Amino acid sequence: MTAKARQAPALPPERMSFGERVGAFFYMIYAGVMTALGWIAEPLQRWITMKNMAYFFVLPNLLIFGIFVLFPMLLNIYYSFTGGTALFPQNRPFVGAQNYQQIFTCANFLDPNSCREDRFWRGLYNTVFFVIFQVGGMVALSMLTAVVLNRSIAGRAFFRSVFFYPVLLSPVVVALIWKWILQRDGLINAALVSLGLERVVFFLNANWAIFWVIFISIWAQMGFYTLILLAGLQSIPRDMYEAADMDGANRWQSFQGITLPLLMPTLLVVVVLAVIRAVQVFDQVWVLTGGGPGSATIYVVQYIYETAFANQIQQYGLASAASVVLGVILLVLTLIQLRAGRQSDIA
Repeated sequence: MTAKARQAPALPPERMSFGERVGAFFYMIYAGVMTALGWIAEPLQRWITMKNMAYFFVLPNLLIFGIFVLFPMLLNIYYSFTGGTALFPQNRPFVGAQNYQQIFTCANFLDPNSCREDRFWRGLYNTVFFVIFQVGGMVALSMLTAVVLNRSIAGRAFFRSVFFYPVLLSPVVVALIWKWILQRDGLINAALVSLGLERVVFFLNANWAIFWVIFISIWAQMGFYTLILLAGLQSIPRDMYEAADMDGANRWQSFQGITLPLLMPTLLVVVVLAVIRAVQVFDQVWVLTGGGPGSATIYVVQYIYETAFANQIQQYGLASAASVVLGVILLVLTLIQLRAGRQSDIA
């Protein structure tokens, strides 16, 4: 088919509808842009050869990554070796590893009160606690929900959308909704009073505050990981379960012998993503509890934010050093998880 035959028949402008005129206008813009790109790409292709054209198309993404990710990361590392309260790099004196020394000055690392930067270590321990229970609970509930939604149940599409809906909300909106529900005159306390019980001030009790922070985080994020696990479950061939049924295996044996081994790569991705997100928890908890009561729900990212921006004396170098330490911890955890997943695949 020739190029002339492929072209749409041209109509006089007076015989074209409004929609057709709009489509023709945008087509002219598209054709002009593609023609201009052709003028650039064709000589470039002859100059650098077809094999190297891939680098030309990747270059814009590399530039964006370098400007908005790599450069700030390197600048942050540089700031961690500087001191003072000045904002611009040229006005900040080089202090070497003084910020890192200040963070790691502890008489007993298991006792945050013995550390010079006690809020950093208390935030680190709170973050470890949060990661263990939030990631563990969310993975377990996401797996259970995905297994249930993978079966032929009534209203399956509706329940999938219901579980995913909280993911569409921003963490700040989620925190404001639950703060309204849990406040002294909120819905839960109204229900308790109607039952003849006393009000509970949840955010003035450390145990309740920790519980609700973990619960709300699981509620808000579970739908995302449920969909990932559900996609992994649907990729498992059904004939494997039929063969297991013919061999007399029950549901638990099929889950243990077929579902878990074949779902392990997907489960590893879920765990890695969940750990990375849990370590970086900040905005939702900041709106919900502000790190209180006391320091019960302060986490590492909040310490970094307060040290750099919220405190009266803004210590950018110390905050940068803390963020570098957090990044190294996160990198080590990710490498350990990937190595464990690789070894399980080999076994």
